[in-house]
Amino acid sequence: MKVIRFVLAVALLTTLGAIQALEPAPMERFFIEFKPGTGAIIEAGVRADGGQVHHHFKRADALAVSVTSRLAKRLGSDPNIVTMEPDARRYLAAKQALLTSQPLLQSDPFAEQLVPYGVELVQAPLVWDQGFEGEGITVCIIDTGLYEQHEDIDSSFVLGGHSQDPNSQWFEDGDGHGTHVAGTVSAADNDIGVIGVSPGKASLFVVKIFGEDGLWTYASDLVAAAFTCADHGADIISMSLSGSSGPGPERKAFESLYNEEGILSVAAASNGGNRQRVFPASYDSVISVAAVDESKLVADFSNQNKWVELAAPGVGVWSTVPHVSNSWLFTGGNAYQGEPMEYAPDGVVTGQLADGGMCIAAETPGDWSGMAVLCERGEVTFAEKVATVMAGNGSAAVIYNNEPGALLGTLGEEGGWIVAIGIGQQDGQAALDFLGQEATVQSSAPVPGSSYEPWGGTSMATPHVAGVAALLWSANPAWTNVQIREAMDMTAMDLGEPGRDIAYGYGLVQADAALQYLLAKSTE
Repeated sequence: MKVIRFVLAVALLTTLGAIQALEPAPMERFFIEFKPGTGAIIEAGVRADGGQVHHHFKRADALAVSVTSRLAKRLGSDPNIVTMEPDARRYLAAKQALLTSQPLLQSDPFAEQLVPYGVELVQAPLVWDQGFEGEGITVCIIDTGLYEQHEDIDSSFVLGGHSQDPNSQWFEDGDGHGTHVAGTVSAADNDIGVIGVSPGKASLFVVKIFGEDGLWTYASDLVAAAFTCADHGADIISMSLSGSSGPGPERKAFESLYNEEGILSVAAASNGGNRQRVFPASYDSVISVAAVDESKLVADFSNQNKWVELAAPGVGVWSTVPHVSNSWLFTGGNAYQGEPMEYAPDGVVTGQLADGGMCIAAETPGDWSGMAVLCERGEVTFAEKVATVMAGNGSAAVIYNNEPGALLGTLGEEGGWIVAIGIGQQDGQAALDFLGQEATVQSSAPVPGSSYEPWGGTSMATPHVAGVAALLWSANPAWTNVQIREAMDMTAMDLGEPGRDIAYGYGLVQADAALQYLLAKSTE
C-alpha cells in the first residue's frame, strides 16, 4: 500500500510539474520605436519568439508588442531599436454632473431646444450669424463610439467610423461618453434637445477605441485611431481622454499629424485636480483643454500645469446620450418617468404612497413602514432625505424637483440605501393627488434611446474647442491648422492671472474673436 501511495504521489507531482511547464510566461506590452527599414525584421523576431504584434506603424517607425520579460530584455539590447517603453494606458476624462442638492444653472432640454451655456460662452452663435457653421470640415472623434440613431445627430453629416473593439460597432455606444462629446461638437439645430458648437453642420468621423465599458485603452491604440482619422480626411481630432505617461512613438505620431498632414489635435487636460502632466494633451502638437463652469471659473477637478493651452466649458454640460431612463413611479393609473439616484440599488418596491414633505429628519413621522415616500427637493441633500425615509422605515424614496425639469441626483457614496429615484416637479406635484393609494417605484438600468444629460469633465471642454476650430475653418478651408490654433490662442478671453497661466492657458476660447483675427490677418 505504501508503494502504491508513493507511485501516485510521484505521478501527481510529475503532472503538476508538466502543467506548470506548459503555462505561458506572463507578457508585458511595449511601444517600440525602430530604426527606419528594420521594422519587418523586428516584427518577425517577436513573432518567432512567441510574442504578439498589435500594431506596426510604418509611417511612424513603431511597433506595439506584447512579449515576455526574457524577450523584452533581448529586444532592449537590439541595436535596431531606438526606444522601448511601456505602452501607456489611456482613460476617459468625464463623469456625469449629478446633483447632491443644488440646481444646475440650465433650462431643460426635454421641454424645449436648449442652447447649452457653453455654446454661448464660446461665441458660437455669433459665428453662425455670419454664415459659418462648420460645414465641409471633418471632426474625428476618438472615443467610445456614437449612437448614430440619436434624434439630435444628423446622420447625413456622419461620414462613418471604425471600431477597434472586436465586440461592438463604431455606431454603438454602451458607455455614452462618445455620444455626449459628439453632441457638443455638432448636435443639430432641429427644435429638439440641444445644439452643438456647430449646429449639426460639421462632418463627423468616429473611431471607437474603448469597449462598451469605457474603461481604458493603450497609447498605441490611440495612435492607430489617429492615423485612421487622418486616412479618412480629418481636419480636427477630438480626444476626451488622457494618461500619465507619453511614449516617444505617440509623441512623434502627433507631431507628424500636425506638421506634415495639417491636422489640428485637441485633448483633455484631465480631471485629477492637480498639476500632473498628461498625454496626449501635453505634447506640443496637441491643444490641452481645461474646464470652466458657467461663471467662467476653472473647475476644481481640472488639471493645472504649464501645458494647458485653452479653457472651455466643462461643468454641467448638457448634451446627447444614448440611453433613456427606465426608472418610474407608478400610481393612480399614471406612470411618471424618473432617474435613479446614484448609489441607490436597482429594484421594484410597492407600497402605500406617503407625503414626506421636505423629508427633513426633524419632521419624520412615527412610521412610514413599507411606504413609498414623496420628498420635495430642497434645504438638505438627497442623501439626507433618503436617510430620513429610511429612519421612518420607508421602503422607497421619490424625490421630486422644486423647479421645472428632470432631476438627476446622487447619494454621494455607497451605502445600505433603499430604492430611490428623482422625478420632475410637475410629476411630483401631480402624484400628491394619490396619497394613500398603492404606488410602485421602479429603479433599473436605462434602455437604448435618445436622451440628454449634463456631464462634467475636461472631456466636455475638449469638444467645445474642436467645434470652434470647425467653425473657423469653415470660413476659409485654405487656412492652416497653425493659423487656426494661433487665432484661438491670441483671442482667448484672458481669465485668472494676466497672460497665459496654468489654470486657463491663454483663456476661454472665443469663436467670433478668433474669426475676426483670422479675417484681419487675411487682409494684411
